[in-house]
Amino acid sequence: MSPRPSRASENAGLIEAFLDMMGSERGASINTIAAYRRDLMELAGALDLVHAPRAALREFLERFSQAGFAPSTQARKLSAFRQFFGFLYQEGVRSDDPTSILDAPRTVRPLPKVLTAEEVARLIGCAETEAAKGPEGRRLLAMVEILYAAGLRVSELVSLPLAAARARDGAILVRGKGGKERLAPLNGPARAAIASWLEVRQEFLPKGEKQSPYLFPSHGVEGHLTRRACHKLLKQLALKAGIDPAKLSPHVLRHAFATHLVEGGADLRSVQTMLGHADIATTQIYTHVASERLVRVVQSAHPLARRRSGKRDKGPKQPS
Repeated sequence: MSPRPSRASENAGLIEAFLDMMGSERGASINTIAAYRRDLMELAGALDLVHAPRAALREFLERFSQAGFAPSTQARKLSAFRQFFGFLYQEGVRSDDPTSILDAPRTVRPLPKVLTAEEVARLIGCAETEAAKGPEGRRLLAMVEILYAAGLRVSELVSLPLAAARARDGAILVRGKGGKERLAPLNGPARAAIASWLEVRQEFLPKGEKQSPYLFPSHGVEGHLTRRACHKLLKQLALKAGIDPAKLSPHVLRHAFATHLVEGGADLRSVQTMLGHADIATTQIYTHVASERLVRVVQSAHPLARRRSGKRDKGPKQPS
C-alpha cells in the first residue's frame, strides 16, 4: 500500500492540474497562469484545499482587506479562487464550492492614464529625432508608432512575428489574449517607421543567428525584446520629450489610441474590435475618459463656466 501524499504535495498537484486545464482548454495567457499560480500557492500555504471550509476561506480573504490591499487585488484573488474551487467541484475532488456565496469587494474602476494628442505628437517627434541618430532610434520609433497606431498590448508588440509586419494591406495580424487573432490597423507613418527599422533589424539578431521569427529580435533568452525593456525605453523617451515618465507606458499609449478614437467619433464596436476586448463593457471606459476631458474643456473655456467660477466675462460694452 503506497503512503498517502502529504497535504503540500496534494495541494500542489491540484493546482498544477487546474493550471494545465486553464492553459489547454481556456487559452489562459502565460501571465494569467503565473498570477493564478502565485495566488493559489499562497492559499495552499495556509489551508487544505480539499477540506477547507467556507469560513476558513472567508477569514483568509479578510486578511488582505485588513492589511490594506486594494479592492482590485482582493477581487483578482477571489476570482482565481472561484475558478479553482469550481474546477475541484466539477472534478469531484470536493463535494462543495466554498466560494459560491463569497462576495467580492466593491471596486471603483480608475480611469486610465491618457496622453493628450499634443503630448503624443511631441513623443513621436522626439522618437523621430532619435531615429535619425541610428538603429536603436529606428527601433524605438517603430515601437511607438505601432503602439499608438494599432493600440497593441506590450506583450503583443514585443512578440510580433516578422511576417505580420510585412503585410501590405495596411494592417497587421495580432495574436492577443487566449490566442485570439485580430487585424490591427497601421497608418502611413507606422508603416514607414517599420520599413526603416527593417533596414537595420539584422544588427539586433541573436549572436550567431542569421534570422529570427520576431519583428523585434533580441540577444536575450526569449529571443525578442522583453516587456521590461520596452517600458524602460519609453520612460527614457518621455524624459527626452519633456513628459513625466510616470505618465508613460506601453499601456498608456494603448489607452491614448482608444480615447483619441472615441473623441474623434469612432463607434465603440469598432474600437472594441481593434483593441481585442472580449466584452464591450471593457471598452466603454473610454467613453468616460473622453467625457471627463470634455467636461474639463467646457469648464475652462465656456463663458458660462467662467462666470460661475467668479471670473465674470463682461463681454463687449453695450451701446447706450
